[in-house]
Amino acid sequence: KEKMINFFRNKIILITGGTGSFGNKFVKTIAEKYNPKEIIIFSRDEMKQWHMKEKINNNKVRFIIGDVKDRDSISNACNGVDYIIHAAATKIVPTAEINPLECIKTNIVGAENVIKASIINKVKKVVALSTDKACNPINLYGATKLASDKLFIAANNFNSKNITEFSVVRYGNVIGSRGSLIPFFLKIKKDEHFPITHSEMTRFLITLEEGVKLVFQAFQDMIGGELYVSKIPSVYIKDIPKMINKNAKIKFIGIRPGEKLHEKMISEDDAFYTYEYNKFYKIIPNFLNNKDLKKYIKKGVKVKKGFSYSSDNNTNWVNKKQLLNYIKEIEIL
Repeated sequence: KEKMINFFRNKIILITGGTGSFGNKFVKTIAEKYNPKEIIIFSRDEMKQWHMKEKINNNKVRFIIGDVKDRDSISNACNGVDYIIHAAATKIVPTAEINPLECIKTNIVGAENVIKASIINKVKKVVALSTDKACNPINLYGATKLASDKLFIAANNFNSKNITEFSVVRYGNVIGSRGSLIPFFLKIKKDEHFPITHSEMTRFLITLEEGVKLVFQAFQDMIGGELYVSKIPSVYIKDIPKMINKNAKIKFIGIRPGEKLHEKMISEDDAFYTYEYNKFYKIIPNFLNNKDLKKYIKKGVKVKKGFSYSSDNNTNWVNKKQLLNYIKEIEIL
């Protein structure tokens, strides 16, 4: 913790899409404990910025209206910035399917704009947030995030003198974030039936706090080109409604277009480049030579051939007590 305090002390940090659930949690954590010089929230929704400003009320937090699709907008915002967290994205699967060009422009063109702005402004480190849906994607959102991940990792190859380091963090459904599972079920807890797509459907769950810690880990550990995957528990979706309403009746409605039965964060093909650590996995870039390999691996242990990290083959599952605690925390919020 002391090392992280020193890492962020007197630094300027920019968060794209910073008015979202992650941005709010990150700003609260870092502003209170890590003494940065300034935190810049870069996003396109002025109303969300206004609400966030009222809630945070911290003179170290500055707000800039802008869009990652606009290269000049993000480039100007990056002037003097030390670290960037790229959280801006079009994230809702059905929205992406209906508005494919908007999703591509935000998630892919926007990523490239952040990369170029970071290099031009000599930003030290950039961590991009990804999703489990980017691993073997079957919907447009996942495909655009996979492309975004590839752009950020490859950016380390085209970065003159390695002034800027780029890495990615990937995790599952964030508990309590807007549009996520538990808040949705809480919203309809008095309804007669809870809609569940499939009786065997599973998902990864991660708290906002764990998500922030993974980003901290990436900043502290990264050399450039790594993709970090947090070790988090899985849950059967059908178990959630009963924790919210013991009399809940479940109606199975069928898997929706672009939806997986189980989510995967590391595929069998990724296993060739994946190393295991105490609290996370790290997929190292496949463009390394043997000379660079040791400094990337550090104390990691290579996973076995054919390894995959999926919500159905996970060894860590949410128990009823944990699930109940998650629900209570969200109800308080």
